[in-house]
Amino acid sequence: MTLTSEHYSIGAFAKKTGLSTYTLRYYERENLIVPQRDQHQRRFYTEQDVGWVHFLMHLKGTGMSMNEMQRYITWRAQGDATIEQRKELLQNVRERSLAQIRETQHHLEVLTHKIDWYEGKLDHSIQDSETFAEYLQQFKTEN
Repeated sequence: MTLTSEHYSIGAFAKKTGLSTYTLRYYERENLIVPQRDQHQRRFYTEQDVGWVHFLMHLKGTGMSMNEMQRYITWRAQGDATIEQRKELLQNVRERSLAQIRETQHHLEVLTHKIDWYEGKLDHSIQDSETFAEYLQQFKTEN
């Protein structure tokens, strides 16, 4: 339920972010998000929290570890004096993510060649005796 137009209960916040209440409570325990409390000590969240969680999902989507996310959040709380550290951390995560993308692209390329090899076997455009390793030689890629 929405408490006000900009204050969300944990259930409404879960719907707004696409995360379960269980995940949100876990993020709280890990200090990734810090809800505000009303006069009855019930947690609530704001639109700013929605944006923050969406940013966290981007970080998670790049493969950033929980430890790295916690370090980033600690530095963020320390203010502008840590901008260089935060930038360096994000650059490292980006490079690692790009390397994973390149590796996945390579795996997909080999997979595509394997599918093509099977199609060639089925339509007899590839000799029955030709192995996949031999087939790959024409692409000069590792299998």
